[in-house]
Amino acid sequence: MQQVKFGNNDISELKQLLSTHKPEQICVVHTKRSYKDSGAEAFIKDLLGSGFAEFSDFEPNPKYEDLKKGLDLINSETFSLIIAIGGGTAIDIAKMMKALAYKKCNLENVITGEEQITGAGIPLLAIPTTAGTGAEATQFSVMYIGKTKYSISSEYIYPEYVYLDPKFSMTAPSYLTACTGLDALCQAVEALWCVNATEESNAFAEEAISLVHNYLPTAVNENSEEAKAAMQTAAYLAGKAINITRTTAPHALSYAFTSYYGIAHGHAVALSLPFFTEFNYSVGNLDCMDKRGADAVRQRIELFFESFKTDSVHAKTDLLEFFAQIGIETSISRLINNFDRSIIINNVNTQRLGNNPRRVTNEAIAQFINSTI
Repeated sequence: MQQVKFGNNDISELKQLLSTHKPEQICVVHTKRSYKDSGAEAFIKDLLGSGFAEFSDFEPNPKYEDLKKGLDLINSETFSLIIAIGGGTAIDIAKMMKALAYKKCNLENVITGEEQITGAGIPLLAIPTTAGTGAEATQFSVMYIGKTKYSISSEYIYPEYVYLDPKFSMTAPSYLTACTGLDALCQAVEALWCVNATEESNAFAEEAISLVHNYLPTAVNENSEEAKAAMQTAAYLAGKAINITRTTAPHALSYAFTSYYGIAHGHAVALSLPFFTEFNYSVGNLDCMDKRGADAVRQRIELFFESFKTDSVHAKTDLLEFFAQIGIETSISRLINNFDRSIIINNVNTQRLGNNPRRVTNEAIAQFINSTI
């Protein structure tokens, strides 16, 4: 599906699009806390006036129960457009509301993959207020049932429209800026070494990595609007990359860190990126999961080195120094009290792990944990 992307210089075109929908037939899905502080509330009211519906009754990390409440709202009225304005949770919930509106289905079965989404839903305009999740550029939606994370994939989830404007991220705390930026970095790096990588996804990923390397420290430490605009572009490109490839081992391990220990998603993914950079670069033909072979995997990882201005010898150290520069702690023992390694080993997302270019065993996961304790 093609997507129409608007930038902050295209506000007249955006208003023209919205003028074709009556406000009372628009549902705005937004976060609770940052909606007003980020300027998103004033922006939406300027665009729509009054009379539109709102949904914000959800917590960070999208849950089955939250989605059900959103669908109950959508199904109670007639809507012609959904606007999602917020971070990854708001956009992920809105994507599912868009796809499942006015349809009879077993919601739990859809989330677990036992039932497929069929047919187009309500058009969706995604407006990210953070720079990192890439949710505005993918056909995936993350949902949790209890502590188990599921990733739903469908062309009907993909937003028809996206609007990028850095002003919404100017009030974001520096830690949030760092975490979402690292999510974009990890997505782009994983897209490069993924077994599903293509020339198109490589191009998106390389540009995203270069932007993160050049602009994330300034976005975090100086709250520069120029840097945050660059990070929005990086996040969008990283999203387009993983929309082709899917994610790999760092994402596969991250979900348990978030579910069981409350570590923010981007931070959780970044914990294992240095380890898996070395691990995957050392791939051999006997443990290679990419049908193109170990040399092809290493060549793509070298694209990461080039974009990040590092090399195979210094990549791990350079990544750790980059994380420290933006205030990200990478020692598990300093982050987590009473850490239980079995929780991570026993709750790896096997679907994501299967995309990794090198076979990952429990022993390899233990090696990662030992290296960060």
